[in-house]
Amino acid sequence: MKRLVALLLTVPALLQAAPSKPMDDNELSGVNARDGISFAAHIAINDPTLVGAVTDSRLSLGFHDGAEPRYIVLRNVRGTVDMFAIGLNVKQRPDGGDYIAITLPSQVRYTNFGFESMSVQNDPSAAVTGNLGSVNINGNLQMQGEFRMWAH
Repeated sequence: MKRLVALLLTVPALLQAAPSKPMDDNELSGVNARDGISFAAHIAINDPTLVGAVTDSRLSLGFHDGAEPRYIVLRNVRGTVDMFAIGLNVKQRPDGGDYIAITLPSQVRYTNFGFESMSVQNDPSAAVTGNLGSVNINGNLQMQGEFRMWAH
């Protein structure tokens, strides 16, 4: 029993990490992150089931056509988007340079994602009088591939 207690008391000292230290560019280029990082996301926009939910929201996009600005107004943008396995990694090009690879999510699920109405107005905060349609998306999307970024 005394050995177990002594072992448990020494474990935290063994698990302490070395202090952080700055790395120069040469040291940093030698770091190998293997598979990069991956993450999932659950995004809920204007969820009506939440306490204090907003019941009249707007997303306005403004355009100038010379004289007077016009606005596309999307009323009550809402819904849920679940994304799985978005990856971020640094890889090496054939010429020896590095690039950032962002893996597209393999699975995206939309639940009641969309808006109640779309209108074109001169004042984005005025009452919505017209309706050019609505969108409501429920379903799954599967993707593969990656988005690559590099410097010149």
